[in-house]
Amino acid sequence: MNLPLNIVIGNAISLIAGIFILFSMWVNDEKEVYKHQFSNAFILTISSAFFFSWTGVVTMAIAASRNAMVYKDRLTFNWTIFFIIVSLTVGCLVNTMGIVGLLPIIALVQITLSNYYLKSIKAIKISFIVNSIIYIIYFFAIWDFSSVAIESVTVAVGMISLLRLINLNKPIFCNNEVS
Repeated sequence: MNLPLNIVIGNAISLIAGIFILFSMWVNDEKEVYKHQFSNAFILTISSAFFFSWTGVVTMAIAASRNAMVYKDRLTFNWTIFFIIVSLTVGCLVNTMGIVGLLPIIALVQITLSNYYLKSIKAIKISFIVNSIIYIIYFFAIWDFSSVAIESVTVAVGMISLLRLINLNKPIFCNNEVS
């Protein structure tokens, strides 16, 4: 295949994946979040192949597997360590993009640790926002412009969703004085 055609096909597939990342950022149920995250990572595995980003293929396949485990409440400490070791080892072995190719590996390790340690929806959303920012830089570098756009919107949606969640938990009365 030729590069321009691959870029067009990869962007189209990434656009579909982006719908799921947006859904994951909008919902406030931890289980639903990871169902959408799985779909996103699985589809991005396919689009990464069209960009000849073998680091992306590997990290997205690992992310999809990990998200399935989180969804089924099976991500243990040992699995977390396993995913990190595999991500670092295989990701570095297939990296053909230098520093740019390290970004999905960094993002995968960051989100894997978050998946294991973070349990509140607020903390999870913040972790997803940080992860999306890392991916914006990566997608821009590999010319996956539909993912740049989707991830940018995802960060905005995540911020709005996080602020709504924070405002839901604010007390109605700010003054605690009793008359």
